[in-house]
Amino acid sequence: MKIAAIAGSNANHSYNRMLLEFMARHFSDDDIDVIDIRQVPMFNEDYKGKIPEVVADIDRRVASADAVIIASPEYNHSITSALKSLVEWLSYEVHPLQDKPVMIIGASTHDQGASRSQVQLRDILISPGVNAYIFQNEEFFMSDAASIIDEEGNITNETTIHFLEKCVREFKHYAKAINRMVVEKKEGNK
Repeated sequence: MKIAAIAGSNANHSYNRMLLEFMARHFSDDDIDVIDIRQVPMFNEDYKGKIPEVVADIDRRVASADAVIIASPEYNHSITSALKSLVEWLSYEVHPLQDKPVMIIGASTHDQGASRSQVQLRDILISPGVNAYIFQNEEFFMSDAASIIDEEGNITNETTIHFLEKCVREFKHYAKAINRMVVEKKEGNK
């Protein structure tokens, strides 16, 4: 399965980016494309008709994927401004997340493992103009990421790896079902 994996941080050191890079290595049977948003400018309607090339590239990568995984950090009980800005770009003139199956995950150095940002991101992704299909079964919150991800970016806790494998396996079944439904819906509208 081709999966666009968006790291929701523009920080140079990001446990969420490291988590997605680990997933790209670990789930090597899938094509996981880790998308770095550090160069995405803040959303501004003044760009109307002139989407920055970095945003156009992300639009193409998300649109061509079978599914999307977003790793959302949490700052002040919220998603990052960088991630919110990216979603605004991807729902203004382009709409690659529309009808796309999306799994939200998160890593945090704190106890709650980005749980609040995931709830907020879920609301954003189902809003008009975005219209993504959000995977609801398993929620992957990685708490205390600094002690679980080593310096090489590997997850060192076997229980965490097994739970991540379970979450991804279930998400892939969900994504296949959503993609079939979307195709049937489009064919029914012809």
